[in-house]
Amino acid sequence: MSVPDAPGAPPDAPAASPLTPPEASKLPAASNDGGDRLARGARRVSALTMLSRLLGLAREQIFALTLGAGASSDAFLAAFRIPNLLRDLFAEGALSTAFVPTYVATLRHESRAAAHALANRVMSTLTIYLGAVALAAMIFPGPVVRLVAAGFSPEKTALCAHLVRIMMPFLPAISLAVVAMGALNAEEKYTAPALASSMFNVVAIVGGLIVFGIAPSSRTAVTAWAAFTVVGGVAQLAIQIPSLWRTGYRPRLTPDLTLRDPGTRRIAKLMAPATLGVAAVQVNVVVNSSFASLISDGALSWLSYAFRLMQLPIGVFGVAVGTTALTHLSRDAARNDWDSLRATLRRGLRMVLFLTVPSTVGLALLGVPIIRLIFQHGRFSANATVQTAHALAGYAIGLVAYAAIKVLAPAFYALGRTRVPVAASVTAVAANLIWNVLTFRRFGHVGLAVGTSIAALANFCVLAVAFQRQIHGLFTRDLVVPFLKILVAAAVMAGAIWLVSSRVEQLHRAGTGVFAAKAFLPIAVGAAVYFAAARALGLDEARQLVSRFRR
Repeated sequence: MSVPDAPGAPPDAPAASPLTPPEASKLPAASNDGGDRLARGARRVSALTMLSRLLGLAREQIFALTLGAGASSDAFLAAFRIPNLLRDLFAEGALSTAFVPTYVATLRHESRAAAHALANRVMSTLTIYLGAVALAAMIFPGPVVRLVAAGFSPEKTALCAHLVRIMMPFLPAISLAVVAMGALNAEEKYTAPALASSMFNVVAIVGGLIVFGIAPSSRTAVTAWAAFTVVGGVAQLAIQIPSLWRTGYRPRLTPDLTLRDPGTRRIAKLMAPATLGVAAVQVNVVVNSSFASLISDGALSWLSYAFRLMQLPIGVFGVAVGTTALTHLSRDAARNDWDSLRATLRRGLRMVLFLTVPSTVGLALLGVPIIRLIFQHGRFSANATVQTAHALAGYAIGLVAYAAIKVLAPAFYALGRTRVPVAASVTAVAANLIWNVLTFRRFGHVGLAVGTSIAALANFCVLAVAFQRQIHGLFTRDLVVPFLKILVAAAVMAGAIWLVSSRVEQLHRAGTGVFAAKAFLPIAVGAAVYFAAARALGLDEARQLVSRFRR
């Protein structure tokens, strides 16, 4: 379909975004500072997400200290897999992808009161539906356990069911927090939503320290961790209430179970394919959990610790850029400004590539010293460090694709082209499942990590090729040339890291100080070399980051 009123639109550009009424073409043109606002928002979210991820690492460190990598930790991670899966889908995926553009359109074309009423209807409806799901899982935890951990022994299965009953109320709590995040992000208020996940981690850290201080039995300790998980979900909502209140929002119970309201119906209609479209990573994690339960005690925990480390750059760079880009992409689509939309997407992808390519190199080469420093304490053994590092190397293969999906997939929802992310997601899940069936007996948990990376690469390739064919203007010189320069700079960095790491690993002394030197010295040298190479190659991202750091 063509867009006669949109100068410069490609022949097959969408006629009018289904997220907005026809009056969208009358909106003012995008301001020239769109890129600066995107960068400012991304920097703010990135910094706060970095705080959250660092707190998450501290939480995982205390978790490893108190539970290690064995039967109890496996049972907890399996029990938390389903509520955590839905949290990831909503907080960083389907709900935000569907809700933010609809909220923005309501805010622009109706009123703030109408947007707040929409948020109330969505919040109330989700609470009822997810509350029913949580109640059903609490009464009948068996199917949940069989879904995520088919290979558990009877003892581990019983412990996992016990933990499922405790943690399922996390679902309705997080549903409220997620709608609050979407509403505030749509208002371009990024601070409180970005801090929400930090509150979850703070609650878990405090609870974990209490558990460590009391030193109870493994069953009591893991039960306490489950209880603090629910409290953390409530805390994620609580920290956002003041910011919501200042926008004029007042919570009211107004469920729309029949979906008669056009806005709610539009969100529900978008969420169905959006859930499939952004679910590949989370669904593959559940698939891998089920396979890992068939391998050995500790395999599920090794994968989880490794995935946590990989989530640091994904969250700091991919989610942060994707969160702020979604609002701008939605507004570009509302204006039928396709050139601005393409430019916004390319800027977002360049930011992600510049920061995740070197992260891939660092995680792949320095897995053992990083994991040894962070986790190898208490009940976490040296063997667990090695096994987790192997899994991390497998996950690192797909890191760039993971993060880029966070930016690219929402562009299709802003354009109303929901089928493409669905096709990409289904392709990714199928690729992971086929790989796992063929290789997991031979390669064990490392093969499961590699399969997840293969799935992410397949997902990204489908999205990128589809955008280039349908919308055009993605693989331009503005994106391809910087990417090649980033690869060159990362290759130089890899040589520097290998040289320094091979020298410091010759120190045979133990202790936290030595472990810290073995981890941080190669990281510091590698980062310095990468930025120096990037500056020499003329990458704008390096110049901008160095300039802002100096200021």
